[in-house]
Amino acid sequence: MESTYVNKDEEIDRLINDLKSNGSLDYGFHDNINPVYSTGKGLSRQVVEEISEIKKEPDWMRRIRLHAYEIFMSKPVPTWGPDLSGIDWENMTYYSRPDEVKATNWDEVPKEIKDTFEKLGVPEMERKYLAGSIAQYDSEGIYNSIKKEWEEKGVVFMDLDSALKRYPDLVKEYFAKAVPPSDNKFAALNVAVWSGGAFLYVPRGVHVDMPLQTYFRINGEATGQFEHTIVVADEGSSVHYLEGCTAPVYSKDSLHAAIVEYYVMKNAHGRYTSVQNWSNSVYNMPTKRAWVEENGNMEWVGGSLGSKVTMIYPSSYLRGRNATTSNLNIALAGPGTVKDTGAKAIHMAPNTSSKIIAKSVSLGDGKSIYRGLVRINKDAVNAKSHVQCDALLINDESVSYTMPHDEIYEPTANFTHEATVGKIGTEELTYLRSRGLSEDEASSLIVLGFLDDVMKEIPMEFAVEMNRLVKLEMSKMGAVG
Repeated sequence: MESTYVNKDEEIDRLINDLKSNGSLDYGFHDNINPVYSTGKGLSRQVVEEISEIKKEPDWMRRIRLHAYEIFMSKPVPTWGPDLSGIDWENMTYYSRPDEVKATNWDEVPKEIKDTFEKLGVPEMERKYLAGSIAQYDSEGIYNSIKKEWEEKGVVFMDLDSALKRYPDLVKEYFAKAVPPSDNKFAALNVAVWSGGAFLYVPRGVHVDMPLQTYFRINGEATGQFEHTIVVADEGSSVHYLEGCTAPVYSKDSLHAAIVEYYVMKNAHGRYTSVQNWSNSVYNMPTKRAWVEENGNMEWVGGSLGSKVTMIYPSSYLRGRNATTSNLNIALAGPGTVKDTGAKAIHMAPNTSSKIIAKSVSLGDGKSIYRGLVRINKDAVNAKSHVQCDALLINDESVSYTMPHDEIYEPTANFTHEATVGKIGTEELTYLRSRGLSEDEASSLIVLGFLDDVMKEIPMEFAVEMNRLVKLEMSKMGAVG
């Protein structure tokens, strides 16, 4: 593998300083907080109706939920990817409400829950860097806020449950359109039992120059979290939406099956950044999709760490002429982890373009899989797509696979794909040890350097946290002293 991460002394010095100055944070703690309401174990039509009733939803939403439940029950568990037989559907809690409070001020959040988000640094992030934030704990958003200057410009940002009450027609226009319940079994489950998530609407011509963030926390054991997020960047607007996710370590597995629907209108720009740090007792099965209209641009940036099994493939449907998308993602497969990740780009119009860069690191017996789809439809004249997959193996037990699926139906299209797999070499280790690092520190630095070009696309605070999380994951297997 070509060594691209030791060719500049100043870059090495910067990363060495970062390695020595940042501590590691472990988010595997859990809180002894009993929910004020729970549907109990298992899923049935009655549970779906109960969720809708307790939320006092309109009848059209109840009907959508019940229809999705029937689809979920009719679809088999996917067998074309990682083993999902460990999901215990009957002994999982599908809805759990931590508190009755929905706060707009951190002082109003119950102390135990607030302490959790203080540990995660969410309030500090909001104060320093964000235009607004939402905090979700298990099944419900317990806090949301947006800065007054953006609210005055017509930006709507709140948990989806609140948006359904305040803007029912707007929610109805977009809910389950880009990702219908028929899409896959986990999408059907989400639409049936969804709770929380975010609704973000940016009016025409408004450019939000600060990110807006939602932070999701699973605290309960054998719990499902099914947030549903809708982002609409109306014509000529721009917005950057961030998500962070964590969960404690339990002996019984939990399930995260979210949906993200992102609508990028004509001449608009949308960006989605996600840093997920699930514990190794979580099955992470989200569905994320963007519709991109004429001259629109959609960027996906993701960092996936932890979990037992992750299957995630953010997709962009390039529906309008000159629509573009890029997808940069990092997957770290630690011991006992399977990361089946990738991206999809569907070219439906002329002069559309897509760029997919996927980087994976496998530690211990971790398994990383790139599974992507590029489809260039007939009459998508002069469409362009480039896919690049780079994998780094830390030891002999770790493995990596690349499984691209490409369908090119337009003869004028331009498509390229490249993939590399490599291991940490003695030359790199020797170079870094000559600069005063131990072998374990040098290994960690090489991993961070391998990921650095994607790290640069992540907001500063998220990038710092990604560095910490990568080092933490490596330290668990003794790769870092």
